[in-house]
Amino acid sequence: MRKRLVTRVALVAALATGVASAQQILINAAGATFPYPMYSKWFDEYHKKFPKLAFNYQSIGSGGGIKQVTEGTVDFGATDGPMNDMQLKEFRDKRGFGVLHFPTVMGADVPVYNVAGINTDLNFTPEALAGIFLGKITKWNDPELVKANPGLKLPAADIVVVHRSDGSGTTYIWTDYLSKVSKEWETKAGRGTSVNWPVGLGGKGNEGVSGQVQQTPNSIGYVELIYAVQNKMKTGKVKNLAGAYVVASLASVTAAAASSKEMPEDFRVSITNAPGKDAYPISSFTWLLVPEKISDPAKNKAIKDFLKWMLVEGQTMTSALAYAPLPKAVVANETKAIAKIQ
Repeated sequence: MRKRLVTRVALVAALATGVASAQQILINAAGATFPYPMYSKWFDEYHKKFPKLAFNYQSIGSGGGIKQVTEGTVDFGATDGPMNDMQLKEFRDKRGFGVLHFPTVMGADVPVYNVAGINTDLNFTPEALAGIFLGKITKWNDPELVKANPGLKLPAADIVVVHRSDGSGTTYIWTDYLSKVSKEWETKAGRGTSVNWPVGLGGKGNEGVSGQVQQTPNSIGYVELIYAVQNKMKTGKVKNLAGAYVVASLASVTAAAASSKEMPEDFRVSITNAPGKDAYPISSFTWLLVPEKISDPAKNKAIKDFLKWMLVEGQTMTSALAYAPLPKAVVANETKAIAKIQ
């Protein structure tokens, strides 16, 4: 009788283990649209490698990613603008522990435009971009634009400004740059995932801005580089801190990271308006926001394993989607930081 009972317990335990191993692990995440094409590719490739693990990522903007991870409605968030000290405090107050920033790739914001008769790359000075988005430069043939584009006949048409309507890390990168190159912008609008725009029409997501620019004559907006590439949009060269007009590319984004200051321990850093002569000035890292404590053992292991994969194999997939891979030193430091997740 005793032997039969032991056998039955062992059988139940074996069946329970089999059910558990067969269960799918679903990781919920939300946030930045800027890296969404890259994340979509990674999550798909990782699911192919580990079919029992799936990711549900909602591309809702960095503001939404910070909000949802703080409220605990997702397993991790994503943002293109690092959380500020106040947001980190709010997270700790609500959750009882901290949140970690993990850089994933580097990318760029680019000015995109739809100007009649202009089929070439326009040059933009920092003064021109700040003036346009402040509503002070209102015509395409403004002297500031003419000076930067000698030999081009720019039309005397009104400039239509397009910006993001949702909380967005793409906006954080753009406004972080404008705040560095224009004191007036920093005072009037400042930097953030959402700001009070002095002028312009709103579009939701990179898709909304690119669509609005394509449909609106004489318009200008800003999108993540991959969206401009995918939609075959004209993108402008931007004058950098060294005085060179630089086009956004893998090389110029990498140059921005290389010429920036050393990465801090918490990985919160800005590389806009970097000093290198080859640096594209509206470049940025983008981050996953991972809670320091993940109570579900299966999700804890799955997320840590994914981060390790992302830092090695995932980095080999970046250039095909117009993102720059992380510097080796950053990868090494992040690999160590994974151990902080409890």
